[in-house]
Amino acid sequence: MFSRLKSLMGAPEPPPAQAADPPSAPAPPAKEEKPPEKKDEEEQPKKEDEKKEEEKKKEEEPKKEEPKPVYFRYTDDTLRNMIKSLRERREIFKEKVIDPYATSPEITPPVTPILKKEDYIKLKEEERIAKEEADKKKAEEAAKKAEEKKKKDEEKRLEAEKKAEEEKLAAEVMKRPKMLSEITFSCFDALFLPIEKKMDTILGCTIDPLDRRYIAWLTVVAVAYNYNVWFCSARLIFPYHSPTVNPYWVLCDILTDLVTVIDMTVWQPRLQFVKAGDIIKDSVKTKEHYRKSERFKIDIISIIPFDLVCLYFEFSSVYRLNRFIRLESFFEFSDRLESIMAKAYIWRVARTTGYLLFVLHLNACAFYTASVHQGLGSTTWVYDGKGSAYLRCYYFAIRSLINIGGLPEPITIFEISFQMANFFIGVFVFSSLIGQMRDVIGAATAGETYFRASMDGCVAYMNTYMIPKYVQNRIRTWYNYTWDAQGMLDESELLDSMPLVMRTAIAVDINLATFQKIALFQGCDQQMLVDMLLRLKSIVYLPGDFVVKKGDIGKEMYIIKSGAVQVVGGPDNSIVFVTLKAGSVFGEISLLQSAKDGGNRRTANVKAHGFANLFVLEKKDLFDILVHYPESQKVLARKGKKLTKAKGPAGAKTKEEMQRGFVLMQTKPPTPKLLKALRQLKKHTHT
Repeated sequence: MFSRLKSLMGAPEPPPAQAADPPSAPAPPAKEEKPPEKKDEEEQPKKEDEKKEEEKKKEEEPKKEEPKPVYFRYTDDTLRNMIKSLRERREIFKEKVIDPYATSPEITPPVTPILKKEDYIKLKEEERIAKEEADKKKAEEAAKKAEEKKKKDEEKRLEAEKKAEEEKLAAEVMKRPKMLSEITFSCFDALFLPIEKKMDTILGCTIDPLDRRYIAWLTVVAVAYNYNVWFCSARLIFPYHSPTVNPYWVLCDILTDLVTVIDMTVWQPRLQFVKAGDIIKDSVKTKEHYRKSERFKIDIISIIPFDLVCLYFEFSSVYRLNRFIRLESFFEFSDRLESIMAKAYIWRVARTTGYLLFVLHLNACAFYTASVHQGLGSTTWVYDGKGSAYLRCYYFAIRSLINIGGLPEPITIFEISFQMANFFIGVFVFSSLIGQMRDVIGAATAGETYFRASMDGCVAYMNTYMIPKYVQNRIRTWYNYTWDAQGMLDESELLDSMPLVMRTAIAVDINLATFQKIALFQGCDQQMLVDMLLRLKSIVYLPGDFVVKKGDIGKEMYIIKSGAVQVVGGPDNSIVFVTLKAGSVFGEISLLQSAKDGGNRRTANVKAHGFANLFVLEKKDLFDILVHYPESQKVLARKGKKLTKAKGPAGAKTKEEMQRGFVLMQTKPPTPKLLKALRQLKKHTHT
């Protein structure tokens, strides 16, 4: 057993010289006991010697190990590797013991050479000299770098001083005109101070840009700007200047310039503006803000009176072309007007039409200029000088730009080039304007298009499933009334797109007063009422529709937004008990009653009298809100109990009704005595 364990462990066997093998010891005597063969005595000792030599050879040869069984291959491999590594280390250590200079498995550190005293002193002296030279080189490089850095710092200092001096000079240069402008502004402020004080009492110190008074003034400014754009260009091209007409033109020019001056001195400096989220209402800051803006510079350039040159030269409107740059005032008027109009698409259509007419106006001016260049009446294509020049040229521009045709053929190269350019510009301009007009009209009718598409889809659905005509007519009536009443099918789509503050403001303005009148909600938190208002849903009922029916489960309360409802009863609901109108509330008690004993059942029929638009608040929404208002929840619970008691036990089941369901569960009545006697008699007869 131990030998097998040793063989599994791979332990080395003892050498044969140290211990005799027990089974091999008796071998020679056994051979000696054999009977001697009949041979010569001389040959016998030779054979014995040969046998001894063979035995020695066998002992010297390594015994072949028989294969041993392996039970765990992994354990066997691990042990064999361990034994192999131990044997290798043993051989290494044997060699090291024999030879002390043999290498070890570890990396041997470098051997320090043993020098003579003279060589050692010489080596140290060389190292010292080399170190001194290296330090000297480092010191020279450091000194060189310090000198270069000093030069760079000096250059930077000189550049900074030069730059500072230039900035100082520039600041002084800028300061002089600023001082001049401040002196000029102070002069103007002192001059217009009485007017400003008087206007402060009328308009106020500052004005909201969305104020209707300011928008009305912008209308005047837009008219003045359109006068300059239309009439100045027409006067510049067409022969509308004459000694009899010029005074009227001068008067109109002065009036339009006066409008610009009033706008610059009275209205624009009072406009409020937003800075870092705050609305600035200080008159000093608003005035400073306007005078630092780009618009003020444009206004100053546009009001420069180049017209005075006409005193020395011929009267012409070319000196009023600087008035054209106040284009921002017209666009501001357009934006402000759109923001206050109920139907802004009307102004958009009118504005696009104005763009079209102005393009035709410019083309008429260009055609008259080309006719003058070619010579009036020189060819059949140019203007012949008869009739109203502006109307005839405008007529030509309409037919040319819109590509109507029927125009006289151009003859000269100039006329052909002009007409080709007209056609190309007409295609581009009119395609753009027609596309813009289409977008404006499409945006104006987008809501109605959506309504028609929804209604057509609903009608197609009803026809597919063959809904009765009576039901189809009621659905069409609902669509038409809902659209006519509120201009949309679902108000929640519009409200959801608004921020919470706006939705709250609308809900509070419409229904908060009604909620405060409800006895059930009196004494509750005001914020809770606001949260309830945000959960309301609008529903439209047609004439004769039942809002609630007697016996239904009460899950909602209703607020009448518009129209009226009737509480009806009787065999055929022909008896009207009461009529509730706009602002009334019903169904509020069912929100707090539980389903136990039918407490949340409706007790009456409520029918719409005509078209009725109601707000609905569901019980689930109310409970979601009450989670955040525990005090209001207690108040509502207390009031709900009082209202339920005041209502009486009409909705609860009577005792007899409750017992009907338990008839099968009760104990049976006792059997009569006569029947008992007959049963006993039957038993005795059977036995």
